[in-house]
Amino acid sequence: MASKDEVMAMAKEAIMEFDGEMAEEAAQEGLKAGINPVEIIEAYTAAMGDVGVQFEQGTLFLPHVLAASEAMNAGIKVLKPEMEKTKAQTVSKGKVVIGTIEGDIHSIGKDIVVSMLGIAGYDVIDLGRDVPVKTIVEAVKEHKPAIVGTSALMTTTMVTQIQVEEQLKEAGVRDTVKTMVGGAPCTQDWADKIGADIYGESATDAVSKVKAATGA
Repeated sequence: MASKDEVMAMAKEAIMEFDGEMAEEAAQEGLKAGINPVEIIEAYTAAMGDVGVQFEQGTLFLPHVLAASEAMNAGIKVLKPEMEKTKAQTVSKGKVVIGTIEGDIHSIGKDIVVSMLGIAGYDVIDLGRDVPVKTIVEAVKEHKPAIVGTSALMTTTMVTQIQVEEQLKEAGVRDTVKTMVGGAPCTQDWADKIGADIYGESATDAVSKVKAATGA
């Protein structure tokens, strides 16, 4: 049986090598060793962060990023049944509505946050990607969540997060929910500027801040 260090190293290597089969193997070995699925996902996420840095530096390109994302998804698919079991054993800590903002088809970061919030015991309403602001507002009205989060992976789409704030106010529900923003171009300054309550720098950071905001 592989040790925890070996599993974590394999998980990271799988993403850096764009190897879905290796990512699956790392997940399987991790589960056999009794490692918390969240920790394995965090290893994938750390490697995705490295891929992102290399993409920004121009040493990797978009096909590499997509291949790394696919490898990560392959690993997460193995972990999901175990995560669902954990989720079933916990009492819901509250509802969170989340989606990738309109015009943006990237979903990997959002998907990680959704998985980790589910593991943490939240009832997550995942609106998917390329979600119109109107749909987000309607979801807040319907589900009455504690938190509504939007992910934006491009500077051209992050501006739409302003409309989320404005249209929630126009609908008269802004005071009933805390808003969270995240994604590569987002910063704490951006969250402050548009009036969002929470900035999630990473999936782990987003989950810890949701816990703090909901008192869970």
